[in-house]
Formats: sequence, C-alpha cells, structure tokens
Amino acid sequence: MEFKEFALLCEKIKSTTSKLEKISLLGNFLKRLDDEELKVTVKFLSGKIFQPWINKEIQVGYSTILSVIYELSKETKENITDLLTKKGDLGEAAYIIFNKGKKIRPFIEKKFSLKEVYERINKISEFKGEKSYYYKKGILKDLFLNSEPIEIKYIIKIITNELRIGLHEGLIEEAIAYAFNKTSSQIKEAFLILPDLSEVAVLAKKDELNISIVPLKPTNFMLAEAMQNAVEVTSYFAKQLYVEFKYDGIRAQIHKKGNEVKIFSRKLEDITFFVPEIKEAIKDINGDFILDCEIISFKNGKPLPFNILQRRLRRKNINEDLIKEIPLYAMVFDVLYFETKPCTELTLKQRKEILSKMKLKEPIFIVDFFIVKTPNEIEELFKKSIAEGYEGLMIKDPDSIYTPGKRGKYWIKLKKEFDTIDAVIVAAEYGHGKRAGILSDYTFAVKGENGELRIIGKAYSGLTDEEIEFLDKKLRSLAIQEIGNKIIVKPEIVIEVGFDSIQKSDRYDSGFALRFPRIKKLRLDKNVEEIATIEKVIRIYETKKKLQADHSLFQTDFLQS
Repeated sequence: MEFKEFALLCEKIKSTTSKLEKISLLGNFLKRLDDEELKVTVKFLSGKIFQPWINKEIQVGYSTILSVIYELSKETKENITDLLTKKGDLGEAAYIIFNKGKKIRPFIEKKFSLKEVYERINKISEFKGEKSYYYKKGILKDLFLNSEPIEIKYIIKIITNELRIGLHEGLIEEAIAYAFNKTSSQIKEAFLILPDLSEVAVLAKKDELNISIVPLKPTNFMLAEAMQNAVEVTSYFAKQLYVEFKYDGIRAQIHKKGNEVKIFSRKLEDITFFVPEIKEAIKDINGDFILDCEIISFKNGKPLPFNILQRRLRRKNINEDLIKEIPLYAMVFDVLYFETKPCTELTLKQRKEILSKMKLKEPIFIVDFFIVKTPNEIEELFKKSIAEGYEGLMIKDPDSIYTPGKRGKYWIKLKKEFDTIDAVIVAAEYGHGKRAGILSDYTFAVKGENGELRIIGKAYSGLTDEEIEFLDKKLRSLAIQEIGNKIIVKPEIVIEVGFDSIQKSDRYDSGFALRFPRIKKLRLDKNVEEIATIEKVIRIYETKKKLQADHSLFQTDFLQS
C-alpha cells in the first residue's frame, strides 16, 4: 500500500467530528492491510513508532526538518518561520509551502509504500554520533523529494508525534474491534496485558486474542486508588486487609527467564542498565518469574529522598562509586508469573504465599505486610510509616486478583498529603534574577473528557537547582514553538503538584485553577497517560467544597449553642 493512501485516510479522519465515522473510516482501512502494514498503521496513528522497552528514539528536531524544508523549497527562512508561528504545526506549514509547487524535483521520481516510510524512519533512529545529523537529513530529503505535499505533511507529523487528527487510543481500539469483528472490551483487555496496540491488532486479525503475560515482555502495572482516611477505607471494605508501607521510589517489574534478566519501569522502559546490582542479584535466583516491586535507596536505615533516587537513575555512567553513594534496593510486594505460568488470576493471599517461598537475596527484599481490620490499626501504622521516613500506606484486599493497567479499589493508597495531582508540563517561561535565561516557570495540564490536555495552573517552586537545570535542558529539546518569553513544549514531562485548594477560574481552559501550586517531585517514571483527569479535579474540588461547608455549618451551630 502506498503511503499516500494513509495520508488521505488521515485527512478524512481529521475532517469529521463523528466518532462513529472515524471508527468506520479507520476500521475499513485496517481490513485491507497485510500484517506488517497493519502494525505500521497502528504505530503511526498511536504515536508509538517504537515501544518504550525498545529504548529507541527518532531524535529529529524541528530545526533539522526546517533546514530540509528550506533547502528543498524556494521559500526564505523568515517566511518558513513566520508560517510555522502562524500555524503552530510544522506539518501544516510544510504542506502549504510545497503545495505552491515550490519544491526541487528529483532526477528519478519514486513512490513510497507505507512500509518503506516506516523503514526509513526506523533507519533515522539508528544513526548516532557527530555525523548522524547529516545522515538523518539525507533520509528526510529523499522522503520529501519523492513525496507529494500531503505525504510530506504526514511524514512530518509522524516524526514529530503531532498527528492531531482527533483520533485517540480508545478510538483506535474500537476501529480494530470494528475491523476484525471483536468487541472493544476484548481489544482493551488484550492491550492491558500486551501494551503494544500494533501487536494486539495483528492478533485480533488472526483471532488469537487469548493473551497471557510471559517473562521478558513487560505488562501494565496494577494501580491504586487514593482515599483520604482510615475510616473511609475500613467502611468501604468491611473485612481484614493487608497493609504495607508505601515506598517513595520507582515502580518496577523484574523479569527473569533462564539466565536473562530485564527490569522495566512504570513507563515500560528497559532500565536494566541503570540498576546493575539488582540485575546481578536476580541472576542468582532460581526459576523464571515476574516480580512487582519498588526500587528505592536506603542510607542509615532510612529511605533517601525521591530526587536523589532519580539522580542515580539519570546517570549514564554507572560505576562502583555511584553504587556506593546511592545504593539501590528492590522491595518486592507481588509476583505476576512464577515457574511456568501467570499468577495474575490468583488472589493476593495466594501470591504472597508464593513470594514467601522464594529465596531472594540482598539487595532484593520481600515487603513486610500487616493484617488489619480497624481504623485505629491503620492509623497507628500510618503514623509509624511517616515516622520511619515512608510516604504512607498501601492497603490491599487479600482476595483481589492482579489486574494489569487498571486502577481500582482493590489497592488503596493513604499518603501524607491528599491534595496532589499528577500533571504534564505543556509550556515554560524564562525566570528572573538568578534564574534569568533558565526555563523555570512551568505551565501544566490535566486530561480533559476526550483525552485532550487542559491547563490548570503554573508553578515555579519546589524543585532543586539541579532539577531545574535538568528540566531547562529537557524542555528546550522538547520545544515546539516560542512565543515571547514562553516556549510551548511537547507534553512529555510529568510532575506531581501539591496545592492548597482548587477554585473555578476562566484563566485556564480547564475552567479550574490550583491555589498556591508547588512541584512536589518530577515523575519521570510516569507516562502522560497517567496524569490526572478533569474528573479527578472536579471530584477534589467538590470534596473540598463540601468539607468547607460542613466546617462552616459546624462553626455556626457551635456559636449558636
């Protein structure tokens, strides 16, 4: 199939606001594809050309693409930059320029297939080192020279991960279901276990959706809901519960098959290289397995702060001195696979029994748990966890199965501070005084009802100088557009934001604003998909409002009595 057909499909999907029509258009297109074309199409549409565990990136910036557009067109650099500023979309700007007929013609014209475009993008990702810029430009030139304006538009959109055709992951799942006579819930369930939608699409086509987790292939993590206090927890469950201290670390999956060990982060990235001491200890443990754990660092019997742990995991040069300075430990609390079969359908009680029989060695430890039933027991453990430097408690239903990728009330987290949300940075401004010339004022957003990003506030406090320096470099590499003192960035960096309260506001497109926001920590271990939703913001807003009303009513009754 020619790439042009894919580009025209994108135009049709973008032109309609009907979800059903988008699903129908894409579903009918998917039916026509062979297995490889199907995988490529889903990769392009989902924005996941390379899965996170592959550790591969395209690494082509706006400046490289602009340079190629300039060299192949007869436009001035000023006109190209002005058009980009006006449109805010590099693909759209390139389409307008080349649609005027302003493009150098190749000596021999050729047409690219869908698979050939993917192969060339894949080739771009393989170039490293000083001369990689020129090799990447060469491939882009070849692609642009032999493509029509509409194709160039979507090649750029794919490379920059800015498709913007109103097609989110949920609609792609529904289109796959439509194409291959499956239910959307079948596709969703398969995708939770196998977090590669392109692979799920091929399995749906082959009628092979009976998927199980296996070692060395990461699966989604089970997630916890937050509750405000022990009474709420015990009222909800009304049964005996398992309680663990909540570690302020990096969530990880440890996979072992034969002599091979892989360790994956919450974002499903392969972080094995960064944790050599854990990898070596796992090698010595018998059997094949998948463990769920929290990677933390201890010093003098207490956990080190989260920012120190992240500093260790950001280092590219892991040596003995660094391992001694910031030693890592894997605190294991669950098992997903053991010996020859998955454990996810077993109860937590059964999984804990399997864990207790595993012979782990330092720096791998099994997390202690307590059996409780009353609010007082939970409150005492909560106080103990805070006193010992932990983040709070994890409270779990002993009868619960392990549900990859789902956030439900089988696992509950109680933390020191309820008023925090995860958000993504969408823009940054240069600071003043000692931060002049440094991007240090961050605008952040949450997810809207349809998956779009909605701004909810700005923050400039809470980070260390080292973290600000790291963010400055990272945000510059993610820059999309510069407007005066502000740059718009690709929404990739997740932060945990604390705040005093939420108020309604016309200042931001979410309709809400956080009062006195401060950044609690960088969450480089989290995906944008995991940020808070506008529904959560509304829930916190209404809960706080009710608490304030109850407090006011109490004060009135007290004064009148």
